[in-house]
Amino acid sequence: MKILVIGTGAREHAIIHSLHRETASGSAAHELHAAPGNPGIAGLATLHKVDPLDGTAVTALAEQVGAELVVVGPEAPLVAGVADSVRAAGIPVFGPSGEAARLEGSKSFAKEVMAAAGVPTAMAHVCTDVTELAAALDAFGAPHVVKDDGLAAGKGVVVTDDRAAALAHGEACLAGGGTVVVEEYLDGPEVSLFCISDGAKVVPLVPAQDFKRVGNDDEGPNTGGMGAYSPLDWAPQGLVDEVMARVAQPTVDEMARRGTPFSGVLYVGLALTSRGTRVVEFNARFGDPETQSVLARLLTPLSEVMLAAALGKLAELEPLRWRREASVTVVVASEGYPELARSGDQITGIEDAEALPGVHVLHAGTGLSETGELVSAGGRVLSVVALGTDLADARRRAYEGVARIDLKGSHHRTDIALKAERGEVTVP
Repeated sequence: MKILVIGTGAREHAIIHSLHRETASGSAAHELHAAPGNPGIAGLATLHKVDPLDGTAVTALAEQVGAELVVVGPEAPLVAGVADSVRAAGIPVFGPSGEAARLEGSKSFAKEVMAAAGVPTAMAHVCTDVTELAAALDAFGAPHVVKDDGLAAGKGVVVTDDRAAALAHGEACLAGGGTVVVEEYLDGPEVSLFCISDGAKVVPLVPAQDFKRVGNDDEGPNTGGMGAYSPLDWAPQGLVDEVMARVAQPTVDEMARRGTPFSGVLYVGLALTSRGTRVVEFNARFGDPETQSVLARLLTPLSEVMLAAALGKLAELEPLRWRREASVTVVVASEGYPELARSGDQITGIEDAEALPGVHVLHAGTGLSETGELVSAGGRVLSVVALGTDLADARRRAYEGVARIDLKGSHHRTDIALKAERGEVTVP
């Protein structure tokens, strides 16, 4: 199958890596294309230059390469309606319409849909001025949870006991006519569950947990994600069935009822609180870095899953098959991330890391220098992904891989999946 993947990050590299694995194993013969891609993806797919936000240009490229499936990876092109353009040309596309992607593009819209669908979530106030913002902060009290209503690449949320900091973040979100959502704080561990939908049927993948703060023990500012792991042996039995019945299917049904069917990945961010399971947020695409760990464990060909969703045929899909191994992903970030990330530093040691059993390295913020050397070109530079017989084995392998990579000034968390390995994750 000729497949075109839109995007530049480790999430897209993970998708391409899974598709390439199908070809390498002989289970499929794919011709892979990516736009714009990155140097890591270039080793597995033909790269093309395109503006990912330009639906007309993406559609023209899909027609040019004869794509039989287009996968739109990032949230910004989805919210911009790129999938609509491709769909209108009669090409199967994995990713929701611009209207359906509002589940991620607007947190207030997502809250409205959740309310209509009876989905359990945090109480929230939608604020459009500073007076409403201050009143909402005082109504809920600390810890304060303040979210930019629109897309913010995973960094639009502040959780803090400091009212002044919460107010300042909210004011920044409101600047220029924005909207801000203030929510009650949800206790308990967070879980990410990707649900594949064709607009009617929903199929869950396996749960994962990611680590949003930049530092160990969840210290420091929010990031796009510093690591992830799967499976979650500590999660309650029946969690996936509960989320399917109470969250994913009702949401997809509500979107269909509104005439804006949701097809693609509904990323359900959950908090397992003392008052039960609550939705923290929806995203309209695979999450990074959880995708890296989840897809590493998927045995069912990813191409079959995505094509079935694109064609409205998930009901015909065989039950998904999964590796028993655990998967741990550790993100290597550039100096200064997430505030002011350095670029242009040489990266070495990826081949050494990938020589380790069960380890592969996915590119995110990488580029090539004028002399052709691999260099950093963003905040989150690489994802080191490892499979192991259990979580401890996968962690050991992932960190052995990280140790073999050299990037001046880089940093990473050393506690990804550590509490889970020690059995210290508790559900209130």
